Amino acid sequence: MKPTIIAIAAFSLVLMTAGTPLRASGTQGIDSAQRRPSGVVGVWNLVSLEHAGRNGGLEKADCIGQFVFTADGHVAVQVMYRNAGNTDSRSTQYAQGGYEATFGRYTVDDRTRTFTFHVEGALVRTLVGQSLLRTFAFSGSQLIVEPANRDEHWRVVWERAQR
Repeated sequence: MKPTIIAIAAFSLVLMTAGTPLRASGTQGIDSAQRRPSGVVGVWNLVSLEHAGRNGGLEKADCIGQFVFTADGHVAVQVMYRNAGNTDSRSTQYAQGGYEATFGRYTVDDRTRTFTFHVEGALVRTLVGQSLLRTFAFSGSQLIVEPANRDEHWRVVWERAQR
């Protein structure tokens, strides 16, 4: 077969499967709303991270970060506080030494606008093995993530990375 015909056949196969929902391995028993990739797939850069402040309201942390969701169900988040000496226990539940690094798998439920982060590895080792339920919303090119547990007082805004 000529290389051109092979390339056209391969490209056609990619086009035919591009709209097909992907199923992450290990998701047997998860309904179809959770299997599809959803709008969270992609690379997100940190815009703002707010946590409970001393006055009871939310205050912004000085940090940078990135959140990555793959179409096949993998997720990773990294956040670095610019001045680790200024972080306290309220802002470092998921960080150690001013840095947060967590990875694993995720499932999405678009009906409830939630995703569950199944932690496989983390800098804060007490997170390993946990399934963290999060709410999400979109505002333009931004992804807003909050804890489903309202006793945790934080909010993170991510901006879709430019391609």
